[in-house]
Amino acid sequence: MERATRQRSSIRAALGQAGRPLSPAEILAAAQLDVAGLSIATVYRNIKQLVEAGEVQAVDLPGDAARYELAGHDHHHHFVCNVCHRAFDVPGCPGDMTRLAPKGFRVERHELTLYGTCAECGSGSGAANGSRHPHRHA
Repeated sequence: MERATRQRSSIRAALGQAGRPLSPAEILAAAQLDVAGLSIATVYRNIKQLVEAGEVQAVDLPGDAARYELAGHDHHHHFVCNVCHRAFDVPGCPGDMTRLAPKGFRVERHELTLYGTCAECGSGSGAANGSRHPHRHA
């Protein structure tokens, strides 16, 4: 039981330290720094339990596998880098989307995902020539 708690704590800490949505593979890499031998199956099992407990929430990005972040964030959106494929939180929201909906339609909720180049990839360290960065994660 102690190992399971340590694994779960390590996963929670990885998500908290990242400050952005992480894929299961990114969670694994970060959590393994604390719990050597952690497997991807264990990460998936613990993510499922943390989601069920309301501590972690899934971030569903169009055309991509779910990523995860700690629960409790205010309404916000996301930015996905086209180079390294990492996702980042975009604080706030542009507001009421009702004006964008066709006349007579009622907007109940919305998701906004921005795509482009993150600050690290756009800093001239190879993004212009399309090279892959060592920080790229699946």
